[in-house]
Formats: sequence, C-alpha cells, structure tokens
Amino acid sequence: MNAATLRAPLRFCGVGLHTGADATMELRPAQPGTGFVFDLVGVRVPAVAEYAQESPLATMLARDGKSVTTIEHVLSALLAMGVSDVEIALDGPEAPILDGSARPYADAIAEVGLRESAQARPVFAVERAVELRDGDRAIVVLPSDSFRVRFIGDFAAPIGTHYIDVAIDPQVYRTEIASARTFAFLRDVEAMRAAGLARGGSLDNALVFDEDGPMQPLQWPNEVVRHKVLDLIGDFALLGAYPRCEVIAIKSGHALHTRIARELRNRG
Repeated sequence: MNAATLRAPLRFCGVGLHTGADATMELRPAQPGTGFVFDLVGVRVPAVAEYAQESPLATMLARDGKSVTTIEHVLSALLAMGVSDVEIALDGPEAPILDGSARPYADAIAEVGLRESAQARPVFAVERAVELRDGDRAIVVLPSDSFRVRFIGDFAAPIGTHYIDVAIDPQVYRTEIASARTFAFLRDVEAMRAAGLARGGSLDNALVFDEDGPMQPLQWPNEVVRHKVLDLIGDFALLGAYPRCEVIAIKSGHALHTRIARELRNRG
C-alpha cells in the first residue's frame, strides 16, 4: 500500500449541519508525509487526535484560536478511498454537510483518481487489545492484518438494535457505507436547535425518525449503524495513519472514538 494523493483538486460548497453557515471546502493534492491537514484561512491544523475537541454530535479540531467541526464525513471518505495526503482548505467553521453522507466525497475521489507515491503509506497497527469503556459504551481495538469494523448500535425506538461487520476497502466503502446518511430523532431536533445545533439540518441532508419510523425511505434496514461505521472511520483518521486493526464498537460515538485515537497515538 503506497502513499497517495488526489490527481487534481476537488471543491465542495454547502451549509454546515450544525452552524447553518455557508462553507467552501477544497481538497488539494499534497506531498507524501503531509497527512490530512486543514487550512483554516491561514491556520494549519493536522487532523490528528491531539487537536481533537470532544463533542458528542460531531468531530471537531482546534488550534491557535481556530476550530472546524463536522469533519468526520470527509475524513472518512479520504481514509477509506485510499488517500493518505491532502490539504483541506475551508473558509467556514464547519465542513459542508452536502447530502448527509460521505457519498459525494467518495464519488468525487473515485472520479478524479489518485496519484501514488513510491513511498509506503503510513500504517497504524496494534500488538495487543486496547479497550475503552464509558458506561454501557465500549470500543476495542484488536491486532489484524486489515481494517475491519464490527459495530453494535442500540438506539431508542423506533430504530432499535442493529449490527454490522464490514472489512473496509474502497469498493466496499462506496457500495456499503458511504451513502449512509446522518440521522436524528424528530423529537430531538427542536432541543438541538435551541442549543445552537442542527441549524443547517433538513430532510435533504439528514435521515429523520418520528415516532412511527423514518420520514424518508431507508437505503438499507440498518442504514443507521452503517452511518455509525462511516463516522468511526472518519474518527480513526485521527490516528494519522491507515488503521491496520479490527475495531469492535458497542454504542460508541465521536467522544469515545477520539479518546481511543488519542490514547493509541500516545502509546505509539
């Protein structure tokens, strides 16, 4: 597996899911060894766990007074589609939500193609199991020859409990994971907006559940847990290298993912 960057820049425009602010984001080819780096109007923030700020509803990075949030979808697509080095220029406080999934990013990456380097892609592997728990939530990282995710999601009605076991590679990612949309309960939306969140959310960019079920057609019966895997992949990009490990996640979210990414990096 060699290091790779984009063959040409990619540009995305839209609103942020939580801030509702307009944003333009450009993914730019970068030299081997760059990793994923955000350029926030002059402040460069490497997408690694040391700069992560714990947030229950999105992944956030901050440095030198600048921050950027809801970056998990673009990082997920970059990592899973084989990109190892890219500069992400963003002129707003939040990445555009687009359709609520990572499909627009993954499709664009596949269309523009990758330029491989002669250098090997950095890989993050573990030699023994590492586990974190937070109440009834847990995440375990195990040694493996490839990147695999097993996720158990347990949600309030009408969603319920769902499970997925998936080996991550570009083809599987595009067909089984990338299109899964972010989701919310209708009963929670007003409270979120009162707290200054979900200002850019709509039925066009989020899967919404009312008391009777989903308000839009599901792409898969377990679309919700597929989106949880999408998010986890983006959060594991904060390792700063390609994860060569198996991840078992039980009801976990962004906060637990960034915590274990930080601990793994600290362990070296």
